[in-house]
Amino acid sequence: MAESLSHKFGQIIGDLLELAIEPHLQKFAKKNKLFLDKKGERKARSGKKVTWTDGKGNKHDLDFVLERGGTESTIGIPVAFIESAWRRYTKHSRNKAQEIQSAIIPLSVKYKGSSPFIGVVLAGVFTEGALNQLKSLDFGVLYFPYETVVKAFKKANINVAFDEKTSEQDFRKKIDSWQQLSDKQIIVKELLRLNKTEVETFFNLLSNSVSRFIERVIILPLHGLEANVTNVTEAIDFIEKYSEDKPNHPLIKYEIIIKYNTTDRIEASFKDKKDAIKFLETYL
Repeated sequence: MAESLSHKFGQIIGDLLELAIEPHLQKFAKKNKLFLDKKGERKARSGKKVTWTDGKGNKHDLDFVLERGGTESTIGIPVAFIESAWRRYTKHSRNKAQEIQSAIIPLSVKYKGSSPFIGVVLAGVFTEGALNQLKSLDFGVLYFPYETVVKAFKKANINVAFDEKTSEQDFRKKIDSWQQLSDKQIIVKELLRLNKTEVETFFNLLSNSVSRFIERVIILPLHGLEANVTNVTEAIDFIEKYSEDKPNHPLIKYEIIIKYNTTDRIEASFKDKKDAIKFLETYL
């Protein structure tokens, strides 16, 4: 089946997104001594796709990954997973948001030891619900609204506004205008200018995440006898009568609290010593 011109035009705007964000990520990577992996050839992996495997063996193709210790020939430790997407209609935005989170979240879980930043660069029409859904899952969201995309293209005298009634002939004109444009940076610069505050906010979030480090690890070996009561009054009575001078009871569990310099904290509880050690080893 031949590719529709509307789909092809959507890919053009998606490519524009990557053109806009990639130089900023390259600059950020250089400043923070990181390696930016993007689509294309790389000695450290096969093919041109940026593919990472989650803890269950599922593979996910991404647009950008920032690695600590990565080189052209060596895969490093991922510190940021970033995906980009364009959608013209609200009816597609929620599905796309869910598609992105289902790809990135399993990777962030597998590599939780490096506390990777998870981010999305979106353009077009996304509902508040779709955007808030991603933010509630701790995604950094950089959103270029549809109106600003149209204005950015207008800077190069290209009318990219369209809807479901736009003809194939009109799409052909838009595509030809893009392909004939000698300096595509005109559009890129205008898009970034129109969304300057949003871009700065996104990179501030990325910077805070990458510079985050473990400040303290608190381990609480808890010994004692478990008390089960049916109401708060009985609980208070138990505490009032509990003798703090009793000899040691068997170990119940290890409570572990990891504190970061950003005030973020991760808490975990383990009954088995081996499981506690295994958990901490993921943060080495």
